[in-house]
Amino acid sequence: MSVLEPLAARYAYWLGLPAEATEDTSDEDPDEVRAMPVILRMERAEPPSRTALLEAAAAAAVAVCLDERALPGGEWHDPLKAWVDGRIRKVARRARGAHWRAVQELPGITIEVDGAEARALLPGRVVEAPKEVSRLQISGSELPADEPGPAPDGLPRLLLNPEVSMTVGKGAAQVGHATMILASLLGEAELAAWAETGFRCSVRTPPVATWKTLCPIEDPEGSWRRDGVVAVRDAGFTEVDPGTVTVIAQRA
Repeated sequence: MSVLEPLAARYAYWLGLPAEATEDTSDEDPDEVRAMPVILRMERAEPPSRTALLEAAAAAAVAVCLDERALPGGEWHDPLKAWVDGRIRKVARRARGAHWRAVQELPGITIEVDGAEARALLPGRVVEAPKEVSRLQISGSELPADEPGPAPDGLPRLLLNPEVSMTVGKGAAQVGHATMILASLLGEAELAAWAETGFRCSVRTPPVATWKTLCPIEDPEGSWRRDGVVAVRDAGFTEVDPGTVTVIAQRA
């Protein structure tokens, strides 16, 4: 049984919430809030390309959730289950040099895409984040838009909302949500084939018309059956308004 199953059960319900309800945290104990740290390698001398970094972050997040250690009885299962049973918060931070090397010692998975590297760590309570993570900055760096070219065939596509501006850190968290939600709805054979690629995916920004055609907010179940698409709807804690659909994921 995948640790991601609760996401599949909650998916349509979350999309159907009123926008203001997505940011309601009145039922949460602040000391129990959990998040997955996503560490983005951003060396000053040789910064990565934006698209490759987002693709690395997207793959790393789902790789942690589908690792053998995440299976029932595995050493990662309980902390992942506790996290997935609530909000799947992610906090993206940037690191370079010795700080990047330090986070390699923490439980997680590093993915490299075209020279860009991201490491998704095992989720835990935010108030208990190790110093190797808490000392890293969340904001302050940005990467310019790039032109990645056509998306390769045979990989899931992650489409960024063309009408919403997001920092690279916000985008990294959102594409990580997207791959997790997509994985929760795929069958075993598709997941195994995806795993063989290292959970590679493409990140692109589509034309507005394409976005509006594919966006599944009105009929999530029908959109999944018809187009193989799922949506990330943000709670609106940072950068975007509550209820904003930030990313659409489409199966390969």
